[in-house]
Amino acid sequence: MKDETMSQEDAAQDAEACAEALESLDQITLDELSFSDSAVDAQDEAHEGTEDENSDAKDAPDEAEAEAEEDDSEADDQPESDTSDETILLDSFPAEDSLTRELPGLGSAPAVDETIAMGDIPLPSVPSAHEAEVRHRKMSPKRRNLMVAGAVAVALVAGGAGYAAWNGYRQEQAAITAANAHTMMSVQIGVHAAGLDCSAGSKIPVQVSGQDSDGSSVSETLYVDEHGRGIKLLPGDYTLSIAGSPIAADGTIYTVPTTKAQVTVKSDGQDLSAQATFKLKVPSADTVTDDQIDAAAEYAEEGGASSAATAKVLQQAATARRDAAVNAVSAQKAQAAHDADARHKATDLYQLDIPVEWYGKVETWQNGSTLCIYLAGDSDTPIVTLVTVREGESFTPDAGDTVLGAANLGNGYTVYASGPVYPYVVPQTINGRTQNPVSTYPMDTAIELVELTTGNRYTYSQIKNVLVGKDGKADAATKLETDYLAQILMPSIKAQD
Repeated sequence: MKDETMSQEDAAQDAEACAEALESLDQITLDELSFSDSAVDAQDEAHEGTEDENSDAKDAPDEAEAEAEEDDSEADDQPESDTSDETILLDSFPAEDSLTRELPGLGSAPAVDETIAMGDIPLPSVPSAHEAEVRHRKMSPKRRNLMVAGAVAVALVAGGAGYAAWNGYRQEQAAITAANAHTMMSVQIGVHAAGLDCSAGSKIPVQVSGQDSDGSSVSETLYVDEHGRGIKLLPGDYTLSIAGSPIAADGTIYTVPTTKAQVTVKSDGQDLSAQATFKLKVPSADTVTDDQIDAAAEYAEEGGASSAATAKVLQQAATARRDAAVNAVSAQKAQAAHDADARHKATDLYQLDIPVEWYGKVETWQNGSTLCIYLAGDSDTPIVTLVTVREGESFTPDAGDTVLGAANLGNGYTVYASGPVYPYVVPQTINGRTQNPVSTYPMDTAIELVELTTGNRYTYSQIKNVLVGKDGKADAATKLETDYLAQILMPSIKAQD
């Protein structure tokens, strides 16, 4: 800015000097410029005579040179042959009288007839230092002043022309910058919205606020597609945020992020995704409210969709999707409640819940405070039997069963769980190590019993080949079952209210 100010001051001074020079030229009248050559010559001769008297010794060599020049001029002033009496045509010369004919006294050296070779005009010679000095002394002061003033004027005009050219370039660049400042620039932001196709759904509304290059405040809602394209702004500084949710073709409503981004728009086609990227998540459809759907539909109608009719269709799709999700969740909750009720069992002394992994695969029978859980459709294949015992009394399981766990009710009773250790019994039966009829099961039944008593944590093959093996490891197999029941079944046993 400082350089620009100095340039303007220099230009102003140049213009002022030019005006003064032109004014001085105006003061020289035409009468002063029309003096006669004779007056100038007389004045110069008088001046020269005075100088000759004072410098005879100095001018002696000059006089010799003047005499030599006078001899040369006399030779040049010799009268030419009179050609008025006879006209000689070039074609009338004999062949030997060519332009390079031999001249008398010069032997056979060719010479050019200067009176005929009119095209060979000699170039002007550069004056010697002495001649330049003589001409300078002969020039009148007024003429010298006039030439100096003219040279100054030319220099000033040339300087002014250069400044004008530079100033014109600067103005042109300023005009280009000003034009760009008033040209809308297309910019791109980053957006992530799973499943959104704006050609079938609605576009994403973006709130834009800030100030453009003219200093004007900006506050408007613009719309971008799933690639973040669609924003046009004048150069300036802006704050971007997501104004609302778009609506996907299937009715999906998105969670509106609360983040904001500061950006500076400088050029057309600018990618702002590094400074402005927004992620729109998909919430559970059953949690979407009517207000969210209405707000998204309003943005779709204002500019996010191709028409108001399209916005209405998208709104209906969003409502239908939400209602379907709500109904599905309600059905799931109802089923879960029914299942929980079906799994819940009670006696006169305690209550419990059948493990979820067992639900639908087992059935129960009870006799007073004794409850037996057995394989569905096969009452002869018990999984676990629950028996209450008063504190201080001992408990002995049935033959072939093992105590799998116990739960103190806190009311003077303890519930004991007992049953076969199927992770051990079944592999032994398959391996032919026992002939107990109760231990003989079809393969499908054997696999299911092992999975039920271990909570599906181990497969039959794992237990048979690794945990039990051919030698049989009752303790390891028992631990698998007791650990599972201790974690799942026994904690659910509570005293009856």
